[in-house]
Amino acid sequence: MRTRFTELFEVEHPVVQGGMQWIGRAPLVAAVANAGALGFITALTQPTPEDLRAEIRRCRELTDKPFGVNLTILPAITPPPYAEYRQVIIDEGVPIVETAGANPVEHLEHFHAHGIKVIHKCTSVRHGLKAEKLGVDALSIDGFECAGHPGEDDVPGLILLPAAADAITIPFIASGGFGDGRGLVAALALGAEGINMGTRFMATVESGIHDNVKARLVEAGERDTQLIFRQLRNTARVADNAVSREVVAKLAEGAQFPEIQDLVAGVRGAKVYETGDLDHGIWSAGMVQGLIRDIPTCAELVSRIVADAEAIIAGRLADALGARVGAAAAS
Repeated sequence: MRTRFTELFEVEHPVVQGGMQWIGRAPLVAAVANAGALGFITALTQPTPEDLRAEIRRCRELTDKPFGVNLTILPAITPPPYAEYRQVIIDEGVPIVETAGANPVEHLEHFHAHGIKVIHKCTSVRHGLKAEKLGVDALSIDGFECAGHPGEDDVPGLILLPAAADAITIPFIASGGFGDGRGLVAALALGAEGINMGTRFMATVESGIHDNVKARLVEAGERDTQLIFRQLRNTARVADNAVSREVVAKLAEGAQFPEIQDLVAGVRGAKVYETGDLDHGIWSAGMVQGLIRDIPTCAELVSRIVADAEAIIAGRLADALGARVGAAAAS
């Protein structure tokens, strides 16, 4: 299954494991790469730029296939040393970077000067057009269904993706709500060149999170998420648990960020993945968890998605088209 995305980034399948804080580490990324898909180490999961360097080298010991690094640029009183993380990516010869969050223009020229291709993640057509104008090589378009930050427009993929296809000329992949072959076929039909999955890759054998979290993803339905920070215009979709419900309730009552800051601290969410205590903090999960029913290896997952997509295209859709052609001929 070849698309402009697979050709541009030299991967076998149009399936991507995007950057995920506390999750995008070498064993998972290498397993995704070895399955013929594209995986991303999450730079800011690593405490320092030198830790990122070690993680990139660790990944290279596990795979000889292409993989990338996610660099998420977020506003902060004391921002991480982005330039140092960027330099490590360049020094280590990583061929692909996924940027997200703020405008990537500060980093783009440095990456392109060293032949590094950049995929920028965004949640609207207007932001995608701006990134295209800046010169990014491809886009990841996130619909409202996604885990993490879906933006403030609340536009689901069924509308967002064809709207993007009508306006954007560079390749883009679809993100938010994807987890199986049906989703891949739908994304391609709507104009995308592949799919990006986060939550689905969390529930794999190689994902380095606690088994309790994986089991919860299998058990959960599509309604078992919460949208937090709505009142702060910084909406995030996270797993439904005692902490996320408390955050939603406090904000609805008029609380300001300092009053919930301890509840949503990143270190608490990281502990969920480490200890399996599902109510210890906030942790990300997308609506696609309602479609997750098992915990396969990355190789099993990717091959199943591609095989199911090919079967749908060659089977159900071909049969439907054949029936229509036959009926038209008969009339």
